[in-house]
Formats: sequence, structure tokens, C-alpha cells
Amino acid sequence: MLYARSSSTWKATMSPLSLSQCSAPSKKTDKALLKIRRSLQRMVSFEALHDFSPEVFPWFSCLDPLISGIGIAKVGISFSLFRKVQFLGGLLFEKERLFLSCINGPEGISLPSTESSPPLMMLDGMQGSKANGSSTGGGNEDPESSESVKDARVRKPPRHLSVIRHSVSTARLALDLGTLALISPQERQTGFLPVFRSGSCSEIGPKSHMEDEHICIDNLVEHLRAAPSFPSPGAFYGVFDGHGGVDAACFVRNNILKYIIEDGHFPSSVEKAIKSAFNKADYALADSHSLDRTSGTTALTALILGRSLLIANAGDCRAVLGKRGRAIELSRDHKPNCNAERLRIEKLGGSVYDGYLNGQLSVARALGDWHMKGSKGSACPLSAEPELQEAILTEEDEFLVIGCDGLWDVMSSQCAVTITRKELMLHNDPEKCSRELVREALKRNTCDNLTVVVVCFTPDPPPPIEIPRTRVRRSISLEGLHVLKGALDG
Repeated sequence: MLYARSSSTWKATMSPLSLSQCSAPSKKTDKALLKIRRSLQRMVSFEALHDFSPEVFPWFSCLDPLISGIGIAKVGISFSLFRKVQFLGGLLFEKERLFLSCINGPEGISLPSTESSPPLMMLDGMQGSKANGSSTGGGNEDPESSESVKDARVRKPPRHLSVIRHSVSTARLALDLGTLALISPQERQTGFLPVFRSGSCSEIGPKSHMEDEHICIDNLVEHLRAAPSFPSPGAFYGVFDGHGGVDAACFVRNNILKYIIEDGHFPSSVEKAIKSAFNKADYALADSHSLDRTSGTTALTALILGRSLLIANAGDCRAVLGKRGRAIELSRDHKPNCNAERLRIEKLGGSVYDGYLNGQLSVARALGDWHMKGSKGSACPLSAEPELQEAILTEEDEFLVIGCDGLWDVMSSQCAVTITRKELMLHNDPEKCSRELVREALKRNTCDNLTVVVVCFTPDPPPPIEIPRTRVRRSISLEGLHVLKGALDG
């Protein structure tokens, strides 16, 4: 594909593809492509699209995924998602920059390619015609090519220029600090070994009683006095948001790690060991005569063995990974009004009233609360089974933020990561970072107890993120860029 730039707009000239290479278009396809064409016209000053007619749609639909509806046919995203991305992009970028950024900026591009698929090249102005000559004629200027450049100037799609190359690979669309580009999935890094540092902060907040508990262990081998065969390095962290008293939260905090280590599945099957430990702690709360049976707690634990990070969550606490300034949520809030939880609750005979499980509890999963669960082993809408998620740490993973719902009720995951990274760059102290997050949540008038744990994976502060300068002014904050990238990644 050849792109020529005029003084005010970008125009495209495209070579014809044999109609035998294209599937026969239907009326439905034509309507969809017509919507795409009109959407692109609203997004950018792409005047060449005005010359497209229904007869051209067959070969237009076979062009590069970025051109044919930002990958609706090739990448497989829905048209509604495309419109959502278009709307977000229209708010965050200047019109031409959004489209041109999709193909790596206004200077020229080289998309990732496979062995059988050379990259698509964009040619700019006079450099474009020279490059076109070399690509079509082996260094000698081709009269047909010159004629095609003339066609580009009069905004007519040429019928006889064959310089289109497709890049069909497993690349994904991602946003890299203001520049949209096609990037290939990176291989997992094997040389990185995390070093754990943590800090925590708890505040009673506006409530009359403190019912939160937490645990921070930066060195499991030393803490457990384990044998040399124990997986190393290892660390364990957890937050426990109690309700109906502090008994359940204190009991789970003091025993959950012991139940995991002593389980017969550990360390060969850590996932089974953690699930078994949660159930064992739940049953222990039912059997205890010294603890209040009406007391309950949510629980979120983070077990790190080597580079493997395993998050287990039952309730509405949350774990968020800071990855080069971008927030990656590693847990899902188990609220009764969540669709998945609501279906599970109703299937087991429960109900959700105004966001409360059976009109009593604001979480769908918790340990304890045996006044709501009935007898042990019976199916119950209030579940103690944790939801697990594993991540392999790399050099890009800078820190982990885990906290109870008192933090997340007033702060987004991306906001917490942005604040934490900024603080770490100033003083590199995870405890001060946790205090700053608690202070910010109190400023935002949280209504609950506050507990925050910040875990760093390297001894050094996060490096500054360099944003390449461009000739086009960027009118979006770094946090906004990360939010858009999260939307594009689904």
C-alpha cells in the first residue's frame, strides 16, 4: 500500500487484488463495509475513501486488517467494539494521529511480518515515489508506477499498481504510550528473579471498629525455617476484610498459610493446596466453640514461589499488578450483583436484593458466616471457594497492590498504580506508598476500614517512562493512555 501526504490530508492509493482472491460479497457485507467507511471518514481526513463504490468493496475487504475496519475481518473484533474503540480514540487523539498511529506514526511504517508475508510499507511524499520505484522495478523507475503516483495526487484509486503486502501474523493491537502499533506477543523472560520488599498500612476509617487483618512475609524460607528443597525465593501476603466481628479475620490470618503448607498437595499442586486450605479454614470456623459463628471475612492471598505469582480471592478484596505503569487486575470482585455470581447464587436457591446476598451480605463469597450457610458440606449460595489466577513475573512487573474494598470503593485500579509508581520513584519505600494510598482514600471519603499492602519485586525504583516526541501534540495523560490500552486489550 502506498501513502502520499499532501499539505493537509493523507491520501491512500491501493493496488487492485484479483477478484478471484476475494469471497463474493453479500448485501450484508456491503452494508457493514459501508458503515466502516463512514466511520473512518469521521475519524480521519481520509479523502480517498470517498471514491470507493460498492464494486470496489470486494478487494477493499481483502486489504490489510488495519484498513478494512481496523481488523474486523482479519483480527475478529466485533463492530460494536470497533465503534467503542473509535469513540475512545476520538476523545483522546487528534483525528489524523489516531489513524496514522495505528500504522506506527506519521513518519512511515514497517509492520511486523511473517516469513511468507513481508511488511506493509508507507511512503511519504518524494521519498515515497523513490521507494516505490525500488520496490516495483528493482531500482529502475516504472512508467506504470509514475502513473500511479499521479493517480494518487488526483485521489483516484489505481487499478494497476501491485505494491500491497499483507502482514497476517499473531500480532495484537496495543497502545504503547500514545502510539498505537502492531506488536507481537513476547516470549516469557527467563533471566529475571524477583526480590521482595513490602509495606503495609491499616486505618480504622470512619467506622467504630477495626475488622481488617493482613499478613506480609517477604521470605518464606526464613519464616518457615524450611528445608533447602523448599521453592525459593518465596513470599506470602494477604488481606482479610472481616464483618460481624474480628474473630473470623484473625483466625484466617493466623492459620491460612499453615493450612496451605501442610496440605498434601503442596508443593506439587499449589492450586489444589490453596483451595483445600480455604475450605479447611472455613470448616474450622464452623467447628470452633471459641469463635463467633456469625463472624465472617473475605480473604485474598498472594503466594509467590520463584517467578510464579498465584492470587487466591474469595470476596471483594483486590490484587492489582503494576506493569510499567499499567494496572493489571489479578482478581475479580465477588459482588452479589455481578452476573456470574448472581447466576451461581440463584442456581443454589439464593437471591440478591439491592446488591445484597439474601438481603444480608454485600459479598457473594466469604469464609465463616455459618449462620447463613447451614450444615457443612451442603450447597450454599455463600461460597468459601477461592478464585485463582496465576501470573509469571517478568522485568516489566514492578509491584503488586492488594487492598480491601475500602480502597477500591473510592479508587480505580489504574489510579492506585499511578499513585504507587509516582511515590516509588520519589522515595522507593513501599510502606510510604501504602500510607499514601490510605491517605488518598480517606480524602475521597471512604466509608470502610482501610488496609493496603504494596509489594515491590526489585530493589530499585521504577524507571521513568519515556514518551517519544512527535510532531503532533498529544492531548492525553499517561493514565489515560493506560486506560485506553486496557480497553483495546479487552
